[in-house]
Amino acid sequence: MDKLFRSFSLELPQLETMDQYLDYILPLVRPWSEDLREQEYYLETRWKEIRDDDQFHEDILHIFRVENEYLLSMDGNISKGQWQLLSRSNTMILERIADDAVLTSELFDLAFLNQNFFILKKHGSHQRKYFVMARENIARRLEWRDTMELLFNGYRSNSQFIVYVVIVVILVAILVAFSFF
Repeated sequence: MDKLFRSFSLELPQLETMDQYLDYILPLVRPWSEDLREQEYYLETRWKEIRDDDQFHEDILHIFRVENEYLLSMDGNISKGQWQLLSRSNTMILERIADDAVLTSELFDLAFLNQNFFILKKHGSHQRKYFVMARENIARRLEWRDTMELLFNGYRSNSQFIVYVVIVVILVAILVAFSFF
């Protein structure tokens, strides 16, 4: 019996980096992701940037506004830019003026999007693989590991529901089968 219950346990393994956690979690939660075309999920929302860097202490917010305006707030100091979607793909280009007054453009593919998380993957291979943002009101005081646990909870709750439905269907099938004998 213990083995059966352990198979339904959905524990998040202990990993070292946020990229490792995301490599593990994203394939599990991807079926519940929205598309970038569904702009109501990310427009006019204060997205807090999440990093697993111990030296990262800034409070960075990203705001995607209508008319393709992009705002970056670093500890309350705002810089402006533009965002644009590439047609027929889940790809976004972010452009902003960097600290040295140089225009930077970055290409990101959507990794995951829902009402609480906006995760992009920078095209190519980089030191930081994912650009992770969470809705400010849920990520305000969380450490990055707690944020990964919160993301995994989406999979955990959906998977447990599916397991319960399968168990109920099996029980009903057994009851129906025994009613005929």
